[in-house]
Formats: sequence, structure tokens, C-alpha cells
Amino acid sequence: AAKEVQREEAAMSNATKTLQKPAWDAKRVGNLLLNNALFILMGIAIVYIAIKNPRFIQPASIINILSQTAAYLPAALGIGGCIVLTGTDLSAGRIVGLTACISASLLQNAANVANKMWPQIGTLPIWVVIPAAMVIGAAFGAFNGFFVAKFKLHPFIVTLGTQLIVYTLLLLYVQMGNNNGMAISNLDKSYTDFVKGELFNVGGTAVPRYVLFAVILAVLMWFIWNKTTFGKNMFALGSNEEAARVSGVNVLMTTVLVFALAGAMYGWTGFVEGARVGSNTANTGVNYELDAIAACVIGGVSFVGGIGKVSGIIIGVIMLRLIFVALPLVGMDQNLQYAIKGGIILFACALDMRKYLVKK
Repeated sequence: AAKEVQREEAAMSNATKTLQKPAWDAKRVGNLLLNNALFILMGIAIVYIAIKNPRFIQPASIINILSQTAAYLPAALGIGGCIVLTGTDLSAGRIVGLTACISASLLQNAANVANKMWPQIGTLPIWVVIPAAMVIGAAFGAFNGFFVAKFKLHPFIVTLGTQLIVYTLLLLYVQMGNNNGMAISNLDKSYTDFVKGELFNVGGTAVPRYVLFAVILAVLMWFIWNKTTFGKNMFALGSNEEAARVSGVNVLMTTVLVFALAGAMYGWTGFVEGARVGSNTANTGVNYELDAIAACVIGGVSFVGGIGKVSGIIIGVIMLRLIFVALPLVGMDQNLQYAIKGGIILFACALDMRKYLVKK
């Protein structure tokens, strides 16, 4: 009799689980859809645009998206590390602008002295200008990291101050030499070929070399984040600063290095932008930090700290570029892009916080 009762109880328990399973599955599917709502909505928008305007999926358009992704990706990879530390970097765009103008001014065509900013120094070798731009960017990044770690200031405040300082330096720089505030152009062919030269050709449309450089940097950043002690310390510090400190992580050094690495990425972005834009002014690089932050949050880099993947940042940059390349193809006013960026950032951050609260 006792065994019969146990069998009946077990049968009832199994029946209860069976009845509850659809509800659990429905809840799980609902959470999955909500957590990925941004990707779903952007995917629907992309499909709609491709149907409405088939030019969107032609080789020329795809290569344009790929090229823009490669141009913006290094800056996003830099800011991604700052966000992993529960911070951000508002100075990124101005550092890109400053290093772009410096790179362009040092790599102008020496044959046309009248339009050269520094006619007395000629055209410097590319392999001198690249490390110079990255060191300048890294110096500003280290400056940010030092104030964040040493004085416990919020990265928002520190990088806002640095943004204003760098912008002032940029305004002063474009007034120097023979430039007098004019756009810095007349770039040497070796510079433009190095950055924008044809890597290979698809359907008559050239893929520029800086796409390859972006891939190399992405692989390098993935290795740093996932296979080095520095990367492990970065994620540990972002997850729990006090626990990381107790575990022997040098909080000051790690923070400074994360921001310095981000600055080096901005310096590289500036070097590329100098040739890609071709005519550099004090407005070069403006709002690049907004695109980078938006791409990171779309790609799952969490502002709660300690969460993020290089692959997610790459996907975020691609998705963002897809949307902004697609807007003109459906006749939408490009002036709306800032409102769309703001909405994407707010929506992505809201979803990120929801995931955090659910886990908590």
C-alpha cells in the first residue's frame, strides 16, 4: 500500500512538472526575446530596408558598410575596456581629432610647400607618425586612468574634463604653422595609399587596406582580453574592485593601462581618419565616442562591469553602421541619426540593467 501511494505521488509530481513546463518555457522564450529585442528590431529594420531598396545588399553597399565598420571599430575596442571597468570615455572623439590633424600635418605632400603646415620638416616616414599618434593617444588615456584610479573620480567627470582640454589643444594646433585654422589636406600619396589603398577588389569595388588593419587590431585585442594576465585583471577589477584588490590586482596600474590602451586605439583611429577624411579640421572625430559607446552597449558590454566580448563589440559596430548606411536609402533625413543613436543607447542600457537586475 505504501509503495502504491509513493507511485501515485510520483505520478502526480510528474504531471505537475509537465503542466508547469510550458509556462516555464514561455517565460524563458519571453526573456530571450526581450533581452535580444534590440537585435531583433534592428534585424527587422535591415530586412525591410533591403526589400524596399535592393541596392542596400549590393557589393558596393556591403563594402561601404565593411569599410565604415573598420574605421570605427578600433575606437569602440578602446572604449569597451573602459566600460568593462564600469566607466566610459567622453574624450575619445577629440583625441581622434587631435591625432588625425597631427598625423595629416606631418604627412602632407612636401612638394607643395605653399599648402604645407610645417614646410621646414618635410614629409615624415609613416612608421614614425603611427607610433607618435598612438603614444599621444595613450598619454591622454593614461592621464584619464590616473585620475580615475588615484583620486577615485568618476570616469564621466574625468574624461569630460580631458575632452575639453584636448579640444582646446586641437583648436590651437590647427592655428599653428602656416595653417591658420584651414583644413589640413594635400596629403602625401604614401599616406593615403597606406590607409586607403586597395586591399582586394569585389565586383569592381575596392576594399581599403585599413579593413585589414582593423581585423589585426581586433585579433590583438581579443588576445589581450582573453589570454593575458592584464585582461583577466581588467575583468576582475570590473566585476569587484575590492575583491580584485584583495586578490593582488594592482588597481592603479590596471586602470591606467586600460585607459592608456584605449587612448592608443584612439590614436590609431586618428591616424586612419587623417587619410580617410583627407581634409582635417577641428571637427574631425566629433561624436566618435557616442558611436563607440552605442556599439559597445549593443554588443553586450555591460556598464555594471566585468562583462564584455570583443566579438560583441564587432557585432555592435556592424549593426550600427548597417542602420546609418541604410537611412539615406529609404529617404530618411540623416539629421535624425543623433536621435536614433540616443534612443539606441538608452534602450540598450535599459536592457542591460534589466539583465543585471534579473540575475541579481
